[in-house]
Amino acid sequence: MNTPLDFTTLPMRILMISSEANPFAKVGGLADAVPALAAELARQGHDVRLVIPRYADTDRDGAEPIAGPLGIPMARSEYWTEVLEAPLPQEDEHTPPVRVYMIEHLELFGGDAIYARPEGRESGKDLLRFGVLSRSAFQLCRKLNWYPDVMHAHDWPAAPALVYLKTVENTRPFDETAGVFSIHNLGYQGVFPLEALRHLPLNPGEMERAGLEDFGRVNTVKAGILCAELVTTVSPSYAHDIQQPEHGFGLDGVLRQRANDLFGILNGIDVSLWSPEHDALIPARFDDEDLRGKSECKTALQKRYRLPVKADLPLIGMITRLVDQKGIAELADPGYGCLPHLLDEHELQLMILGTGEPRYEERLTELASYYPNMVYERMFDEQLAHLIEAASDFFLMPSRYEPCGLNQMYSLRYGTLPIATATGGLRDSIVDADDLSGSGTGFLFDRCTPSAIQHGVERAIATYHGDPAKLDAMRRRGMRQDFSWRNAAREYERVYLRALQLRMRQ
Repeated sequence: MNTPLDFTTLPMRILMISSEANPFAKVGGLADAVPALAAELARQGHDVRLVIPRYADTDRDGAEPIAGPLGIPMARSEYWTEVLEAPLPQEDEHTPPVRVYMIEHLELFGGDAIYARPEGRESGKDLLRFGVLSRSAFQLCRKLNWYPDVMHAHDWPAAPALVYLKTVENTRPFDETAGVFSIHNLGYQGVFPLEALRHLPLNPGEMERAGLEDFGRVNTVKAGILCAELVTTVSPSYAHDIQQPEHGFGLDGVLRQRANDLFGILNGIDVSLWSPEHDALIPARFDDEDLRGKSECKTALQKRYRLPVKADLPLIGMITRLVDQKGIAELADPGYGCLPHLLDEHELQLMILGTGEPRYEERLTELASYYPNMVYERMFDEQLAHLIEAASDFFLMPSRYEPCGLNQMYSLRYGTLPIATATGGLRDSIVDADDLSGSGTGFLFDRCTPSAIQHGVERAIATYHGDPAKLDAMRRRGMRQDFSWRNAAREYERVYLRALQLRMRQ
């Protein structure tokens, strides 16, 4: 793996490319991570700009059009787009602005979904859409007469930008621009039929040099890994995990090939939004010195859902996408999952918030109708999410794999102890409870299996009833952890500077 870098921080021009950025467009955690990192880097004095698509439901309010259309040359035609500029909402007036450029093209980005459905992926439509987005970054720089030191592409939709940087754009004024590729979730790789390559402005030699082909298919993540000066992912443990066959999704060999250029940097969270001392979305505020407000939040949640108002019953929260990655089968599948046993055998209350695969939504609805100590809300609601984090004693995250995870960091901020699989970012941000010393900030189990989940929950419950002083100390310890983006931004500065050094040697 890599070694620490000695560096002097210099102001850099950084261009980020992403398919999502909150509040303009959001599907998952990518939308939170990208603008949060951009804002923190701007606070450190860098000139950071962000290119995203403008989707049909992206609000144009506050956005100003850049004069004149932007032409984007692709393989078969030139796409003419409008560019809207808007500032990234900032924490305070002293934070330097991050300029967000939204690429507007009705045919490409004017539909009702950020990503194509399976039939759209098979047609290669998304390779065209995000291939255009990636090329627009270069054309936009020319229009603005602003050229980045670092081009930072996030996940598979932005990976074509690094392919261009190594091929058709590998000349002035981009010959000194370093490419950095971030893998947020290797489970999504931008895989398309080979014939979809007809959309990209590359000749066969350039396609081969970029490594776009992967076992008879196009794979943009593979190309991003091979074309970038350096590769990052969202936690140190995940950087290790994805080099193993179990979590490499077929690319573990490529990642081992680039092991010395792969950096795992733990994501941060927005501590201005997730702070129990100042959270306007919860009924009572609290901090690590005075936890009385947390008890009031628990009572409020119990009353809202007509659960028995009992301070001595452990309340377990869960906010998740209902997909296999999150361990929902191990938790709730009929005849397999451990949830019925936990609800039958233990005095506890369980609150689950989330949507996802219909079969899991239906199963949780069925269980909640049968068990009076379980509540399931089939939706996502930001205010309720904050209340669950504040009210719960424990937070369950039985993920099969987890690149970074955010909810465990939110939970720790709110004195809610995670019960989680020791994988990826969960392993990096939670310290397992030690029964002898009393140390730790949560309860980890090695693998996502029904029996392991059950054992993790039972450990937490035993501590809740058997050692309240230890539980209280763990809560306060967790609340004092620093999960701000400040540390992550410093690590990205190091990566950017090393990438620039590598680029200069070429």
